[in-house]
Amino acid sequence: MKRTQNLLAQALLALIAEKGYDAITIRDITERADIGYATFFRHYRDKDELLRDVADVVINELLEILFGQSSGSEPASVGQLIFRYVADHSEVVRVLLGSRGPASLVQHVIQRGSENVLRQNKPRPDSSVPAEIAAHHLVASSIALIQWWIEHDMPYPPERMGEIYRQLIVQPTLLSAFVTGSD
Repeated sequence: MKRTQNLLAQALLALIAEKGYDAITIRDITERADIGYATFFRHYRDKDELLRDVADVVINELLEILFGQSSGSEPASVGQLIFRYVADHSEVVRVLLGSRGPASLVQHVIQRGSENVLRQNKPRPDSSVPAEIAAHHLVASSIALIQWWIEHDMPYPPERMGEIYRQLIVQPTLLSAFVTGSD
């Protein structure tokens, strides 16, 4: 069962890279995976469910990096871990978050990430920036930075990107909307 799901996932990712998500049919996926058409439906309702299954693995691993760290972790080191993960899994991340991937997936990532930001951080009572907007901004900007880095063939090392992530995205957002350790 797991073997079939892996074959379907690999087929989906390869086809997204080749044709773009919207152009792919279930028949394309099953032919690429070399499994029967009916077998697909024993595992998934449609290609969207397969995509969510594939994406959830990556999303969960990234969320674990972001929110599995101790609350005292330095944002630059968390950023380095994120960009190292992206570099190590660049083909999958490029397909999932790239221009040929489905826009609905990026929205799903933003929603899940924003929920985690709100769970992990206490809103500043004196902030004029609503916490839900700041959380959305933090996650959406992080994704945009990852997309830029991948689309430009990762011109800077993960360590440098972690520092850019901290200076450009994390530090200003956390300081403006959430209680930080320095408060």
